[in-house]
Amino acid sequence: MGAPFQYGGQAVIEGVMMRGPDSRAVAVRLPDTEIIVDEKKVGSLARRIPVLNWPLVRGTVVLIESLVLGVEALTYSANQATAGEDEELTIKEIVITIGIAFGLAIVLFAVLPTFAAHLLIGIAPGSFIQNLIEGFFRIAIFLAYVLAVRQLADIRRVFEYHGAEHKVINAYEAGAELTVEQVQKYPTLHPRCGTSFILIVLVISILVFSLLGEQVLWWRILSRVLLLPVVAGISYELVKLSGKYTANALCRILIAPGLWLQKLTTAPPDNGQVEVAIAAFGAVFKEGGK
Repeated sequence: MGAPFQYGGQAVIEGVMMRGPDSRAVAVRLPDTEIIVDEKKVGSLARRIPVLNWPLVRGTVVLIESLVLGVEALTYSANQATAGEDEELTIKEIVITIGIAFGLAIVLFAVLPTFAAHLLIGIAPGSFIQNLIEGFFRIAIFLAYVLAVRQLADIRRVFEYHGAEHKVINAYEAGAELTVEQVQKYPTLHPRCGTSFILIVLVISILVFSLLGEQVLWWRILSRVLLLPVVAGISYELVKLSGKYTANALCRILIAPGLWLQKLTTAPPDNGQVEVAIAAFGAVFKEGGK
């Protein structure tokens, strides 16, 4: 018998996407207050190609598949939330948006912090010190970004749905009845959250990049992009371990920073938002999956 399936998901526009053992469901609150649920079968390359399920490899596979599912779910939710407004996103618009987002991410989290640390090489020499400063800049940029977007009303709504998603997963894993009243008793924080994953990536990158030694600036920047799969693979394994051994005192200490950070990317949901998250989870839940 295989290991219990770890349900998870993400917040989308006016809704929640949940991933189950063999399907994903997006539940969205329509402008007329109706909840619509779109369920689709999903697979994983790791099921067909065993090597892709090896430790340190599967993290990159999961990351890519999660990005694809996430973009698709966000697109679906955006089109549903604006139903009747003639604003449906086209494939071209989606591709352009994704391209801009990836380009911005590379500039913000690879080029900018690496260049900023390079400027200080005269007063802070040495590979490890340089990477420590670079990592500090990378984390600072991420925190500034989250704090900035948190001020936007639409993003605040997404963070509330993010909290609803976590509450449902926490309630399920605790064996509670998935009613709005019961789910609202559970926290908005969860150790397997993508926010915690990002923080772990930022920290692990400091250690991995320090192994490269002294580098010229252009190679420092390029290596950050090329080694992302390695960093993601290590970080994924740490996230899985943290979710499995949450009762361990050392593990609780290690996951605490990620949980603190989630206080910025989640917010208490209202009952209607929890209802949407329950609808998404119910569509993918399989008896015996726990």
